[in-house]
Amino acid sequence: MPTRLRARGLRWTPQRRLLVEVLARTDGHITGAELVELCRQADPQTIPSTVYRTLDVLEQLGIVRHSHGADGREEFHILPKTEHGHISCRECGATWEIEADEASGFIKALQRGRGFSADISHLAVVGLCRECASA
Repeated sequence: MPTRLRARGLRWTPQRRLLVEVLARTDGHITGAELVELCRQADPQTIPSTVYRTLDVLEQLGIVRHSHGADGREEFHILPKTEHGHISCRECGATWEIEADEASGFIKALQRGRGFSADISHLAVVGLCRECASA
């Protein structure tokens, strides 16, 4: 990580190191606000703007990815082994990952009909889960 930052003319600061350590301990998705709070537990001097700027840098380096939850909030996670999108129930708030093969029909339709090459990692569909739809 430090080498990749330095190659772009950036420094490997204690704040960046802390954020990477916090991200490495998370499982799944986490919001920026949650990351700020976790970083502040280790270093009360943590500034939200530093966390968000570092997240932008880490995403540019291909280390983290962001998506949007059902409520529109950005959620971050260490780059997964496979690209995936998300579906969220607007009623109960449950969220699931959808793999590329599940979204392939939609992705192919966009390519065929519009010549649009979609990035599944930014695919977020909000609707009703089976249980909420049947209630």
